[in-house]
Amino acid sequence: METDANAVHLDAILARNHHSAEYLLQILRDTQAYSGCIGPDAVNHLSRKLRIPRARIESVASFYSFLHLKPHGEYRVLFSDNVTDRMQGSEALMTQMCQQLWLQPGKVSEDGLVSIDTTSCTGMCDQGPAMLVNDRAVTNLTHQRIQEIGQLIRNRTPLADWPAAFFHVEDNIRRSGLLLGHTLLPGEVLRAALSPDSEKIVEAIKSSGLRGRGGAGFPTGLKWEACRNANNGSEHYVVCNADEGEPGTFKDRVLLTRQADLVFEGMTLCALAVGAKKGFLYLRGEYSYLLGPLRAVLQERRESNLLGEKIFGRPGFDFDIEIHLGAGAYICGEESALIESLEGKRGIPRNRPPFPVTHGYLQQPTAIDNVETFCQAAMVIHMGAEKYRAIGTAKSSGSKLISVSGDCPRPGIYEYPFGTAVRDVLQDCGAVNTRAVQISGPSGICVAESEFDRRLGFEDLPTAGAFMVFDDSRDMFEVARNFVHFFAHESCGFCTPCRVGTSILKDTMDKIAAGHGTRFDLNEVEHLDYVLQTTSHCGLGRTACNPVLHTLKHFRPAYESRLKSLDFEPGFDLDGALARARQMTGRDDAGAHLKTEEI
Repeated sequence: METDANAVHLDAILARNHHSAEYLLQILRDTQAYSGCIGPDAVNHLSRKLRIPRARIESVASFYSFLHLKPHGEYRVLFSDNVTDRMQGSEALMTQMCQQLWLQPGKVSEDGLVSIDTTSCTGMCDQGPAMLVNDRAVTNLTHQRIQEIGQLIRNRTPLADWPAAFFHVEDNIRRSGLLLGHTLLPGEVLRAALSPDSEKIVEAIKSSGLRGRGGAGFPTGLKWEACRNANNGSEHYVVCNADEGEPGTFKDRVLLTRQADLVFEGMTLCALAVGAKKGFLYLRGEYSYLLGPLRAVLQERRESNLLGEKIFGRPGFDFDIEIHLGAGAYICGEESALIESLEGKRGIPRNRPPFPVTHGYLQQPTAIDNVETFCQAAMVIHMGAEKYRAIGTAKSSGSKLISVSGDCPRPGIYEYPFGTAVRDVLQDCGAVNTRAVQISGPSGICVAESEFDRRLGFEDLPTAGAFMVFDDSRDMFEVARNFVHFFAHESCGFCTPCRVGTSILKDTMDKIAAGHGTRFDLNEVEHLDYVLQTTSHCGLGRTACNPVLHTLKHFRPAYESRLKSLDFEPGFDLDGALARARQMTGRDDAGAHLKTEEI
């Protein structure tokens, strides 16, 4: 039953979020932080106050993996299940904690104290194994640290009293370039853009050849120009996509820690270029620990007249930024799904066209780019288009941040000009006996040793930033299998081809791993890829088969060594399932067995 105290607290949460259903995700996050879950009384109260159906609230809450309609324990422990964390021993550490606290994975302890499960990736691949405890990242896990954490949980020690070293996150910047090595002061680029040539910001971005750093590489200047010219709405918006959920990618984490001013500078330049007065930074839930420091930077910029009304005293130049937190949904990295989430909905990708530049946030023209792209845009304006374009290659100008993880002694962030060879990155990070590199995460490209002279760039190896290294001790079948499980788990379920196709692919890989696979199964993957490529609603489904197809191309023996026969082999042994019935009846004659025919 709802108490007066709970109602008062919920009303305070609503007030902080403008009593608006567009802020529903933020309201639900705050509600769970207060109550431990989003219970039926809270749903009823929010439904009345926001004047929206209970079904919508429950639908949104059930979509995001970090939100819960039922209690999940005072301590919610999520081990990162990324392949690099597994390589560093995360499975054994999770087993240890489950045994120590006497519970099964995915379950809540009998006393309601703790639950333990997995999450896809925490963005801490350079300092794993890692996990989240009540949304706080804990890095560099060891058996000793797990033992200590288990004791802290048993003693109900508040997270604020845990050793600070548990939550320490290194930046691990290994190689700096024009982005990570700059010495710009807050507002320096923006002040220069307010010169008489400020209306030429879009033209400068276009001339620089800057392309989006999210992997697809759409020309940034064309996007900003289309948003500026869109006249279908009364407002324009700027959105920064900081929801880097691709396993193996953590560059945005470092940029938001070290270069937050440059991120906000780039967003403000974009606002000046497209005529926006409002901006949002959508921060992935795994990086919630950055929320306080980022808000502090925003406040400093307001106090310095770099945000707010009449920026630098210029009439009509009004712009401010809000930070919204995600809640554990990889699909929200897709720009239209992110906008849906910003509007307080399930993060399901929209049909396109129309595109966000004309019909984005609240169906208004919206320029949406990722963290690195906004930083690069600021550098373009600082350096000038011509000098910027001289860096990199003809079709890939500027520099690129690479998140290096896996089998190398120096994981971390490396900044290179486009055109750098894979082999050069491996040499810099100290990798030896490398068997393969996964470029741009599970949805990207797996390159073998014969391809290490290929170069990073939109002409050859486009990348969102992930660079996962696997040495000759790794089983590339198991790497691909982990990626396939990731896609099946993260499919939003909206379209049938992706929802069913990723599940079939997962089952196929599990069947091969269990020793029941045949070459028929391998051939079916190519057929499944065609179906997903041609019918999936968004890029998740269209790239789901990539890990299998690429590893099959380079490491086919890793698959064939597991095949039971060359022909069809059923995944379920019906005759074997009848063994218990034969035992109970005392029969084992031929009539008690199913007859099989050779095909």
